[in-house]
Amino acid sequence: MKVTVIGGGSTYTPELTDGFIKRAGELAVDTIMLMDIDEKRLEIVGGLAKRMMRKAGLPTKIVLTTDRREAMEGADFVISSIRVGLMEGRILDERIPLKYGVVGQETTGPGGFAMALRTIPVMLDYAKDIVKWSPNAWLINFTNPSGIITEAVSKYSEAKVIGLCNVPINMLGGIAKALNVEEKKILLDYVGLNHLSWIKGVYLEGKDVLPEMIEKMKELAEGFDLELIKTLHMIPNWYLHYYYDTEKVVEEMKKAKKTRGEETLEIENKCLEMYKDQNLEEKPKLLEKRGGARYSDAALSLVSAIVNNKNEIHIVNIPNKGAIKDFSNNAVVEIPAIVNSTGPHPITIGEVPPEIEGLMHAVKAYEELTIEAAIRGSREMALKALLIHPLVPSFDVAKKILDDLLEAHKKYLPKFFQSELR
Repeated sequence: MKVTVIGGGSTYTPELTDGFIKRAGELAVDTIMLMDIDEKRLEIVGGLAKRMMRKAGLPTKIVLTTDRREAMEGADFVISSIRVGLMEGRILDERIPLKYGVVGQETTGPGGFAMALRTIPVMLDYAKDIVKWSPNAWLINFTNPSGIITEAVSKYSEAKVIGLCNVPINMLGGIAKALNVEEKKILLDYVGLNHLSWIKGVYLEGKDVLPEMIEKMKELAEGFDLELIKTLHMIPNWYLHYYYDTEKVVEEMKKAKKTRGEETLEIENKCLEMYKDQNLEEKPKLLEKRGGARYSDAALSLVSAIVNNKNEIHIVNIPNKGAIKDFSNNAVVEIPAIVNSTGPHPITIGEVPPEIEGLMHAVKAYEELTIEAAIRGSREMALKALLIHPLVPSFDVAKKILDDLLEAHKKYLPKFFQSELR
C-alpha cells in the first residue's frame, strides 16, 4: 500500500509517522510519500520520520519529494495537511477581524473564511491531480477549514474525499475517561458541521448516559457555563465558545499579547530545531503544545476501517445524502458514518433540535457562499458570505474586514484582482 502526505513538511508529520508505526500490524504500508513545496523543511521533517521508522525496525520506505506526480501516482490514500499562506497568513487572519471587534480565529469566522479563499483553488488542483494519477485513491482531508475544503472538493472534483477533524475523537476520549471505560464501548449521537457540532446522546453499551455525563461536565466543560450545557441538554464542541461566549472571547483576544498563530509559530520553530537533531528518533513532547492531538489516531483508524472492511462507526465530514433533514444532499456535514471498504455511509439522524438548527443553517449558507466566492473570485459572493456569518455584526464591518483580508492576501487570491491586472 502506498500512502501520500500532501504537506509532508508539516510539524505534524512525526505524529502521523508514530501512528503508522503503532498500526503496522493492521496497515501494511510499503511506501509513505512525503510531498511538500518547501524542500528544506521537508528534509528536516522527513529526516525525523525516517529515523523513527528505522528505529521501529519496519520495512516501510519513506520517500521525500517536491514532485506531485511522483507523490501521487499509484497512491491508495492521500492525506492532505497543507497551509496556504503559511503561519504568517494565519496570524493576519487572526489580527484583521479583531481590529473590528470580531473573533479572530484560524478556522471560525472571517479568519476561517480567508483561509478557505486561499486554500480552495489549491486543493482543487491537488484533487484534479489525484484523479489523474491515482483515480482509486481516497483523499483524507485534514486541511482547514476541513468541512469547507471537503465540500469544495466533493462538489467540484471527482476525487473520493473524506474530511476529518481531531475534535470528535478527542471529545470521545474525554467522555470515556470521565466514565472510566474504553472508548470502543461508547457510541456518540453526534451532529453538526466541522467546528460547529454537538453531542446529543452518549450510549454506553446501549444505554444513554448523557444525563450522567452532563452532571460530570465540571470535568469536561472546557470553560462553558454549566447552565448552558444543561439548557441545551447537549455537549457542545469546544469551538462553540466563539458563538456562545463571543464578547468574552473577543475581550480575551484583545488583551492577549500574542495571537494563537504567533504562539504556534514559536512552537513550530522550536519543533523544527529539535527535528534537526540526528539523534532524535521519536516525536518530541513539545509537539503536543502545537495542537492537533490524536491527529494520527483519527486519520489512521479511518484508513484501517477502509482497508480492513471493518464496518466501524467514525465521525467524518461527508456529503449529507439525506442524513440530516432539511439539509441538501451535497452539503458536507460532520456526522457518524459506517466505514468499510466502500467508504463512509452516513447514519440517518433526521431532524435536529431547533436550538441548534438555525445556527447550523446560517453557517452552512456562509460555507456555501465562501466556496462559490473562492472558485469565481467574486467579491460580491465573498461579501455575502461574511454578511450572513453569525459572528460578523454588520454590513459595514463585513466590507471593511473583506477589503483588509483581500489586500493582505492579494498574492494568494489572483482571481479577485484579475480586472486590476488587465
